[in-house]
Amino acid sequence: MIDSDGYRANVGIILANGQGQLFWARRAGMDAWQFPQGGIRKNESVECAMYRELREETGLNPQDVIILSYIEGWLRYRLPKRYIRKRTSRVCIGQKQKWFLLQLLDESKIQLDVAERPEFDHWRWIDFWQPAREVVEFKQQVYKKALQHFEPILFPE
Repeated sequence: MIDSDGYRANVGIILANGQGQLFWARRAGMDAWQFPQGGIRKNESVECAMYRELREETGLNPQDVIILSYIEGWLRYRLPKRYIRKRTSRVCIGQKQKWFLLQLLDESKIQLDVAERPEFDHWRWIDFWQPAREVVEFKQQVYKKALQHFEPILFPE
């Protein structure tokens, strides 16, 4: 779903383990790492989209995680001009995302190959602030905002 401003509605998922490390995944066939994320379908709730994307990209089901928090508003990023597809009926200039922080209950449940075309081919645990430095530049501000929001929830002291 692309809104009237050209932003595609999307969910972002930050998955944490019991040590406060975050799930970091490499896009299949690329040297690009990111959090799981994906589009919200027409007439799909944000939470349903999050669980669908979680399943498609990590193999995890709702019973494998606990929702610790989510961001009420939208966080937006613009795509670089080279990624904007101008030959489509509705031009998408970026994404607006609802972010979730999830606690993983059992690492052995992660499976990157449940989808017909897997999004990721490798994953690892990383330190909390590392994604804001490592993600592709045009997503860095959104990642920083999401991490700033979730830091006191994951690290209350």
